[in-house]
Amino acid sequence: MTLTRSMGRLTVGLAGAALLSAAFSAQARELSVSTVLSEAFPWGQAAEKWAELVEERSDGELTLRVYPNSQLVSGDQTREFSAMRSGLIDAAVGSTINWSPQVPELNLFSLPFFIPDEAAVDAVTGGEAGEMVFEAIESRGVIPLAWGENGFRQVSNSRGPIAAPDDLDGLKIRVVGSPLFQDTFNALGADPTQMSWTDAQPALTTGAVDGQENPLSVFDVARIDQVGQQHLTLWNYMNDPLIFAVNQQVWQTLSEEQQTLLRETALEAGEWETAMTREQESERLAAIQERGVTVTELTDEQYQTFVDATQSVYEKWAPRIGESLVEAAQTAIDGR
Repeated sequence: MTLTRSMGRLTVGLAGAALLSAAFSAQARELSVSTVLSEAFPWGQAAEKWAELVEERSDGELTLRVYPNSQLVSGDQTREFSAMRSGLIDAAVGSTINWSPQVPELNLFSLPFFIPDEAAVDAVTGGEAGEMVFEAIESRGVIPLAWGENGFRQVSNSRGPIAAPDDLDGLKIRVVGSPLFQDTFNALGADPTQMSWTDAQPALTTGAVDGQENPLSVFDVARIDQVGQQHLTLWNYMNDPLIFAVNQQVWQTLSEEQQTLLRETALEAGEWETAMTREQESERLAAIQERGVTVTELTDEQYQTFVDATQSVYEKWAPRIGESLVEAAQTAIDGR
Protein backbone atom coordinates (compact mmCIF):
# COMPACT_ATOMS: atom_id res chain seq x y z
CA MET A 1 0.00 0.00 0.00
CA THR A 2 2.81 2.36 0.89
CA LEU A 3 4.60 1.59 -2.37
CA THR A 4 1.40 2.13 -4.35
CA ARG A 5 0.81 5.47 -2.66
CA SER A 6 4.40 6.47 -3.28
CA MET A 7 4.10 5.53 -6.95
CA GLY A 8 0.85 7.48 -7.12
CA ARG A 9 2.50 10.52 -5.65
CA LEU A 10 5.42 10.09 -8.07
CA THR A 11 3.05 9.82 -11.04
CA VAL A 12 1.18 12.92 -9.94
CA GLY A 13 4.46 14.72 -9.38
CA LEU A 14 5.78 13.77 -12.80
CA ALA A 15 2.52 14.81 -14.44
CA GLY A 16 2.65 18.14 -12.65
CA ALA A 17 6.25 18.64 -13.71
CA ALA A 18 5.33 17.82 -17.30
CA LEU A 19 2.50 20.33 -17.24
CA LEU A 20 4.78 22.95 -15.72
CA SER A 21 7.44 22.22 -18.33
CA ALA A 22 4.88 22.50 -21.13
CA ALA A 23 3.58 25.77 -19.74
CA PHE A 24 7.10 27.11 -19.42
CA SER A 25 7.95 26.04 -22.97
CA ALA A 26 4.84 27.76 -24.28
CA GLN A 27 5.70 30.96 -22.46
CA ALA A 28 9.30 30.79 -23.64
CA ARG A 29 8.51 30.59 -27.39
CA GLU A 30 10.24 33.61 -28.79
CA LEU A 31 10.71 34.52 -32.44
CA SER A 32 13.49 36.76 -33.68
CA VAL A 33 12.39 39.66 -35.88
CA SER A 34 14.91 41.45 -38.07
CA THR A 35 14.56 45.04 -39.24
CA VAL A 36 17.00 47.42 -40.87
CA LEU A 37 16.17 50.58 -38.94
CA SER A 38 15.62 51.23 -35.24
CA GLU A 39 12.45 52.42 -33.52
CA ALA A 40 13.59 56.01 -34.09
CA PHE A 41 12.21 55.47 -37.61
CA PRO A 42 8.68 54.44 -38.66
CA TRP A 43 10.15 51.21 -40.07
CA GLY A 44 11.51 50.19 -36.68
CA GLN A 45 8.31 51.32 -35.01
CA ALA A 46 6.36 48.96 -37.25
CA ALA A 47 8.34 46.00 -35.92
CA GLU A 48 8.01 47.15 -32.33
CA LYS A 49 4.25 47.64 -32.76
CA TRP A 50 3.94 44.10 -34.09
CA ALA A 51 5.87 42.74 -31.11
CA GLU A 52 3.76 44.79 -28.71
CA LEU A 53 0.47 43.53 -30.16
CA VAL A 54 1.62 39.89 -30.11
CA GLU A 55 2.74 40.14 -26.50
CA GLU A 56 -0.56 41.73 -25.47
CA ARG A 57 -2.73 39.09 -27.13
CA SER A 58 -0.80 35.84 -26.82
CA ASP A 59 -1.06 35.44 -23.04
CA GLY A 60 2.67 34.85 -22.97
CA GLU A 61 2.59 31.90 -25.35
CA LEU A 62 4.40 33.77 -28.11
CA THR A 63 6.72 36.77 -28.10
CA LEU A 64 8.66 38.62 -30.76
CA ARG A 65 12.12 39.99 -30.08
CA VAL A 66 13.09 42.77 -32.49
CA TYR A 67 16.70 43.05 -33.65
CA PRO A 68 17.10 46.45 -35.36
CA ASN A 69 19.92 47.86 -37.50
CA SER A 70 20.42 44.61 -39.45
CA GLN A 71 22.09 43.04 -36.40
CA LEU A 72 21.24 39.50 -37.44
CA VAL A 73 22.96 39.86 -40.82
CA SER A 74 26.05 41.78 -39.65
CA GLY A 75 24.79 45.02 -41.16
CA ASP A 76 24.26 43.64 -44.68
CA GLN A 77 20.59 44.43 -45.25
CA THR A 78 20.45 42.62 -48.61
CA ARG A 79 21.14 39.30 -46.83
CA GLU A 80 18.05 39.54 -44.65
CA PHE A 81 15.69 37.56 -46.89
CA SER A 82 18.21 34.76 -47.43
CA ALA A 83 18.81 34.55 -43.69
CA MET A 84 15.08 34.34 -43.02
CA ARG A 85 14.55 31.75 -45.75
CA SER A 86 17.34 29.56 -44.33
CA GLY A 87 16.01 29.86 -40.78
CA LEU A 88 18.75 32.03 -39.29
CA ILE A 89 16.03 34.65 -38.78
CA ASP A 90 12.51 33.67 -37.71
CA ALA A 91 10.71 36.73 -39.03
CA ALA A 92 11.28 40.21 -40.40
CA VAL A 93 9.72 43.51 -41.28
CA GLY A 94 11.65 44.04 -44.46
CA SER A 95 12.00 46.20 -47.53
CA THR A 96 11.02 45.27 -51.06
CA ILE A 97 14.34 46.76 -52.16
CA ASN A 98 16.48 44.70 -49.81
CA TRP A 99 14.64 41.47 -50.63
CA SER A 100 14.58 42.02 -54.41
CA PRO A 101 17.92 40.24 -55.11
CA GLN A 102 16.22 37.01 -53.99
CA VAL A 103 12.67 37.87 -55.14
CA PRO A 104 12.90 39.60 -58.54
CA GLU A 105 9.17 40.37 -58.54
CA LEU A 106 9.77 42.89 -55.75
CA ASN A 107 11.60 45.09 -58.25
CA LEU A 108 8.10 46.09 -59.36
CA PHE A 109 8.13 48.83 -56.74
CA SER A 110 11.57 50.05 -57.83
CA LEU A 111 10.66 50.60 -61.48
CA PRO A 112 11.53 54.29 -61.89
CA PHE A 113 8.56 56.66 -61.94
CA PHE A 114 6.09 53.76 -62.28
CA ILE A 115 4.02 54.22 -59.10
CA PRO A 116 3.11 57.92 -58.91
CA ASP A 117 1.24 58.40 -55.64
CA GLU A 118 -0.10 56.79 -52.46
CA ALA A 119 -3.40 55.81 -54.11
CA ALA A 120 -1.39 53.90 -56.70
CA VAL A 121 0.61 52.14 -53.96
CA ASP A 122 -2.61 51.02 -52.26
CA ALA A 123 -4.13 49.89 -55.54
CA VAL A 124 -1.09 47.72 -56.31
CA THR A 125 -0.53 46.21 -52.87
CA GLY A 126 -4.25 45.71 -52.23
CA GLY A 127 -5.10 44.09 -55.55
CA GLU A 128 -4.12 41.27 -57.86
CA ALA A 129 -0.56 42.51 -58.25
CA GLY A 130 -0.07 42.49 -54.48
CA GLU A 131 -1.34 38.91 -54.32
CA MET A 132 1.07 37.89 -57.09
CA VAL A 133 3.97 39.43 -55.17
CA PHE A 134 3.01 37.56 -52.00
CA GLU A 135 2.78 34.31 -53.97
CA ALA A 136 6.30 34.93 -55.30
CA ILE A 137 7.62 35.43 -51.76
CA GLU A 138 5.88 32.32 -50.44
CA SER A 139 7.26 30.21 -53.29
CA ARG A 140 10.71 31.00 -51.93
CA GLY A 141 10.13 29.67 -48.43
CA VAL A 142 8.86 32.76 -46.61
CA ILE A 143 5.28 33.47 -45.53
CA PRO A 144 4.26 37.12 -46.16
CA LEU A 145 1.62 38.43 -43.78
CA ALA A 146 1.04 42.13 -44.29
CA TRP A 147 2.21 45.35 -45.95
CA GLY A 148 3.74 48.38 -44.29
CA GLU A 149 5.31 51.52 -45.71
CA ASN A 150 8.77 53.00 -45.99
CA GLY A 151 7.46 55.63 -48.37
CA PHE A 152 8.43 57.35 -51.60
CA ARG A 153 12.14 57.90 -52.03
CA GLN A 154 13.47 61.38 -52.75
CA VAL A 155 16.93 62.46 -53.88
CA SER A 156 19.31 64.87 -52.15
CA ASN A 157 22.81 66.13 -52.82
CA SER A 158 25.41 68.64 -51.72
CA ARG A 159 26.01 70.35 -55.07
CA GLY A 160 22.81 72.08 -56.15
CA PRO A 161 19.09 71.73 -57.02
CA ILE A 162 18.01 68.80 -59.18
CA ALA A 163 15.12 69.70 -61.48
CA ALA A 164 16.16 67.92 -64.70
CA PRO A 165 18.13 64.79 -65.62
CA ASP A 166 21.09 66.95 -66.65
CA ASP A 167 21.39 68.15 -63.05
CA LEU A 168 22.43 64.64 -62.04
CA ASP A 169 25.21 64.46 -64.59
CA GLY A 170 28.36 63.12 -62.93
CA LEU A 171 26.99 63.24 -59.38
CA LYS A 172 28.10 60.35 -57.17
CA ILE A 173 24.88 59.04 -55.62
CA ARG A 174 24.84 56.41 -52.90
CA VAL A 175 22.41 53.63 -53.77
CA VAL A 176 21.43 50.32 -52.15
CA GLY A 177 22.71 47.02 -53.49
CA SER A 178 20.24 46.58 -56.33
CA PRO A 179 21.18 46.46 -60.03
CA LEU A 180 17.95 48.26 -60.87
CA PHE A 181 19.12 51.28 -58.89
CA GLN A 182 22.42 51.22 -60.73
CA ASP A 183 20.63 51.18 -64.08
CA THR A 184 18.26 53.99 -63.10
CA PHE A 185 20.96 56.41 -62.03
CA ASN A 186 23.21 55.47 -64.93
CA ALA A 187 20.33 56.32 -67.27
CA LEU A 188 20.07 59.72 -65.60
CA GLY A 189 23.78 60.41 -66.09
CA ALA A 190 24.75 60.03 -62.44
CA ASP A 191 27.54 57.88 -60.97
CA PRO A 192 25.73 55.43 -58.65
CA THR A 193 27.82 54.10 -55.78
CA GLN A 194 26.58 51.03 -53.95
CA MET A 195 27.08 50.94 -50.18
CA SER A 196 25.24 50.02 -47.00
CA TRP A 197 23.54 52.73 -44.97
CA THR A 198 26.16 52.22 -42.26
CA ASP A 199 28.83 53.32 -44.72
CA ALA A 200 26.75 55.97 -46.44
CA GLN A 201 26.72 58.65 -43.74
CA PRO A 202 30.52 58.80 -43.35
CA ALA A 203 30.83 58.89 -47.15
CA LEU A 204 28.41 61.82 -47.32
CA THR A 205 30.31 63.59 -44.54
CA THR A 206 33.66 63.35 -46.31
CA GLY A 207 32.24 64.10 -49.74
CA ALA A 208 33.17 60.67 -51.08
CA VAL A 209 29.65 60.68 -52.48
CA ASP A 210 27.62 63.74 -53.43
CA GLY A 211 24.12 62.54 -52.72
CA GLN A 212 21.69 59.84 -51.68
CA GLU A 213 18.06 58.79 -52.06
CA ASN A 214 15.74 57.88 -49.20
CA PRO A 215 12.25 58.54 -47.84
CA LEU A 216 11.68 61.82 -46.01
CA SER A 217 11.43 59.94 -42.71
CA VAL A 218 15.01 58.71 -43.06
CA PHE A 219 16.27 62.11 -44.21
CA ASP A 220 14.58 63.77 -41.23
CA VAL A 221 15.38 61.34 -38.41
CA ALA A 222 18.95 60.69 -39.55
CA ARG A 223 19.49 64.46 -40.02
CA ILE A 224 21.04 63.93 -43.42
CA ASP A 225 21.17 67.69 -43.89
CA GLN A 226 23.92 67.71 -41.27
CA VAL A 227 26.21 65.76 -43.59
CA GLY A 228 26.08 68.31 -46.38
CA GLN A 229 22.78 67.36 -48.02
CA GLN A 230 21.38 70.84 -48.48
CA HIS A 231 19.43 70.21 -51.70
CA LEU A 232 16.41 67.90 -51.74
CA THR A 233 14.18 67.08 -54.71
CA LEU A 234 10.70 65.63 -54.25
CA TRP A 235 10.35 63.36 -57.27
CA ASN A 236 8.60 60.23 -55.91
CA TYR A 237 10.66 58.16 -58.29
CA MET A 238 9.89 54.90 -56.52
CA ASN A 239 8.10 53.52 -53.49
CA ASP A 240 9.36 50.99 -50.96
CA PRO A 241 6.56 49.07 -49.22
CA LEU A 242 7.51 47.07 -46.14
CA ILE A 243 6.51 43.44 -45.72
CA PHE A 244 5.85 41.55 -42.49
CA ALA A 245 6.92 37.92 -42.99
CA VAL A 246 7.85 34.66 -41.23
CA ASN A 247 10.12 31.76 -42.14
CA GLN A 248 8.04 28.93 -43.61
CA GLN A 249 9.39 26.20 -41.32
CA VAL A 250 8.77 28.34 -38.26
CA TRP A 251 5.27 29.09 -39.52
CA GLN A 252 4.48 25.39 -39.82
CA THR A 253 5.47 24.77 -36.18
CA LEU A 254 2.92 27.29 -34.94
CA SER A 255 -0.60 26.36 -33.99
CA GLU A 256 -3.47 27.63 -36.11
CA GLU A 257 -4.33 30.09 -33.35
CA GLN A 258 -0.76 31.40 -33.27
CA GLN A 259 -0.69 31.77 -37.04
CA THR A 260 -3.94 33.73 -36.94
CA LEU A 261 -2.55 35.90 -34.16
CA LEU A 262 0.65 36.68 -36.06
CA ARG A 263 -1.22 37.52 -39.26
CA GLU A 264 -3.86 39.70 -37.60
CA THR A 265 -1.33 41.63 -35.53
CA ALA A 266 0.92 42.11 -38.57
CA LEU A 267 -2.01 43.52 -40.54
CA GLU A 268 -2.89 45.85 -37.69
CA ALA A 269 0.70 46.99 -37.17
CA GLY A 270 1.10 47.56 -40.91
CA GLU A 271 -2.04 49.66 -41.19
CA TRP A 272 -1.03 51.65 -38.12
CA GLU A 273 2.48 52.32 -39.41
CA THR A 274 1.34 53.22 -42.93
CA ALA A 275 -1.17 55.77 -41.63
CA MET A 276 1.40 57.24 -39.25
CA THR A 277 4.07 57.53 -41.94
CA ARG A 278 1.73 59.35 -44.31
CA GLU A 279 0.37 61.67 -41.65
CA GLN A 280 3.89 62.71 -40.64
CA GLU A 281 5.09 63.43 -44.18
CA SER A 282 4.12 67.10 -44.30
CA GLU A 283 5.49 67.73 -40.80
CA ARG A 284 8.80 66.14 -41.74
CA LEU A 285 9.07 68.22 -44.89
CA ALA A 286 8.39 71.42 -42.93
CA ALA A 287 11.04 70.46 -40.35
CA ILE A 288 13.58 69.78 -43.10
CA GLN A 289 12.90 73.15 -44.73
CA GLU A 290 13.18 74.92 -41.39
CA ARG A 291 16.70 73.53 -41.08
CA GLY A 292 17.66 75.40 -44.24
CA VAL A 293 17.40 72.68 -46.85
CA THR A 294 16.46 73.86 -50.34
CA VAL A 295 13.49 71.77 -51.53
CA THR A 296 12.66 71.41 -55.22
CA GLU A 297 9.21 70.20 -56.26
CA LEU A 298 8.88 69.11 -59.89
CA THR A 299 6.24 70.41 -62.26
CA ASP A 300 4.39 67.85 -64.38
CA GLU A 301 6.62 68.75 -67.33
CA GLN A 302 9.81 68.35 -65.30
CA TYR A 303 8.58 65.02 -63.93
CA GLN A 304 7.95 63.76 -67.45
CA THR A 305 11.56 64.47 -68.47
CA PHE A 306 12.70 61.98 -65.81
CA VAL A 307 10.11 59.44 -66.97
CA ASP A 308 11.38 59.75 -70.53
CA ALA A 309 15.03 59.53 -69.46
CA THR A 310 14.45 56.22 -67.66
CA GLN A 311 12.18 54.54 -70.22
CA SER A 312 15.01 52.21 -71.25
CA VAL A 313 15.27 50.99 -67.65
CA TYR A 314 11.56 50.15 -67.63
CA GLU A 315 11.89 48.26 -70.90
CA LYS A 316 14.87 46.28 -69.60
CA TRP A 317 13.40 45.37 -66.23
CA ALA A 318 9.71 44.75 -66.93
CA PRO A 319 10.43 41.31 -68.49
CA ARG A 320 12.69 40.38 -65.55
CA ILE A 321 9.99 41.30 -63.07
CA GLY A 322 7.32 39.52 -65.10
CA GLU A 323 5.17 41.06 -67.79
CA SER A 324 1.94 39.73 -66.27
CA LEU A 325 2.79 41.25 -62.87
CA VAL A 326 3.72 44.61 -64.37
CA GLU A 327 0.50 44.61 -66.42
CA ALA A 328 -1.59 43.79 -63.34
CA ALA A 329 0.06 46.64 -61.48
CA GLN A 330 -0.46 49.06 -64.36
CA THR A 331 -4.13 48.11 -64.52
CA ALA A 332 -4.47 48.78 -60.79
CA ILE A 333 -2.72 52.14 -61.12
CA ASP A 334 -4.88 53.20 -64.07
CA GLY A 335 -8.04 52.25 -62.20
CA ARG A 336 -7.20 53.85 -58.85
